Amino acid sequence: MVGGGQLARMTHEAGIPLGIKFKLLSDTPQDSAAQVVSEVVVGDYRDLDTLRAFARGCDVITFDHEHVPTAHLRALEADGVPVRPGPDALVHAQDKGVMRAKLDAIGVPCPRHRIVSDPEDAARFAAEVAGDGAQNLGEGRWPGDGSGGGFPVVLKTVRGGYDGKGVWVVRSSKEAEEPFRAGVPVLAEEKVDFARELAANIVRSPHGQAVAYPVVESIQVDGVCDTVIAPAPGLDPELAGHAQELALRIGQELGVVGHLAVELFETADGRILVNELAMRPHNSGHWTQDGAITSQFANHVRAVLDLPLGDPRPRARWTVMANVLGGDYPDMYSAYLHCMARDPQLKIHMYGKDVKPGRKVGHVNTYGDDLAEVRERAAHAAGYLRGTITE
Repeated sequence: MVGGGQLARMTHEAGIPLGIKFKLLSDTPQDSAAQVVSEVVVGDYRDLDTLRAFARGCDVITFDHEHVPTAHLRALEADGVPVRPGPDALVHAQDKGVMRAKLDAIGVPCPRHRIVSDPEDAARFAAEVAGDGAQNLGEGRWPGDGSGGGFPVVLKTVRGGYDGKGVWVVRSSKEAEEPFRAGVPVLAEEKVDFARELAANIVRSPHGQAVAYPVVESIQVDGVCDTVIAPAPGLDPELAGHAQELALRIGQELGVVGHLAVELFETADGRILVNELAMRPHNSGHWTQDGAITSQFANHVRAVLDLPLGDPRPRARWTVMANVLGGDYPDMYSAYLHCMARDPQLKIHMYGKDVKPGRKVGHVNTYGDDLAEVRERAAHAAGYLRGTITE
């Protein structure tokens, strides 16, 4: 597995019961997965020679991030190394411009968008959105906030962004200057009037078997996933089925092997639009560790090894995942004493990271029949582990 973060750590954990041996390419020996995997190579995934040396003896290569250069992955495939997901699929998660063009081509509903060349071009895009918004967006959609010129719009660097990085909500041509300083193409998108964010997670194997998890609600705070509720409460069953079918079709059309997360907007007028794609285990699927018959991590392992996929159905009526962000409370032992005594059913997953303010250092899962109670338990545990709750 290329990448030593928490996704690799938890994927490794899922492979242990099957006796699967992991080899890890990690940035440092202190990375989350490097602390628990026995065979660790420390090196730069951007260096082709390092990748080739790492791949020797591996049955298959997979990833915990999308940042390995596409050309390097093609070189590994040319060397005869199975890469899953392959570069032809993964490029759609690496490059937002490529993703949007492909989704347009296969008829997937997305926010209006185009590549823009400079702040003035971003302003022209904003004006275009405002100009046809009234007749095309439909009841309840939001072409702008009245600030003039169609602003605000969303600007994204086409490569390298995650957890809110590389994404800007801009309200003027002046604010649009910063995204272009990175020196990479910039994608402009309309700012969607969404009721909430959803995620449809599927897993697909090389021979085309696929499974779909329940559609979840993903609650973001400051651009970072805070809470995931499985299944999404109050979601119309027909719309939920449509979201699952859409994710399965995207996986098939793009030739995805492994886990695919399709991040969605549920609009104010009851439609869904595709926001982002991720081709690896995903934060919106962490609930499956304790809330599904087969976790996203176990099914990702099965998929990349072309093993039969496991049952994705939930174990409980409701499961809630809450991320634990770093705060000023590094003493986890005393926090464990409180959280475990208060809630014996609580599942805590920590990543072995140094505690830094705002950094994802773990997550908790709770489950049960009463959604309000399950949410309260998850929020309390995550808050207490962070130090924002002290009783």
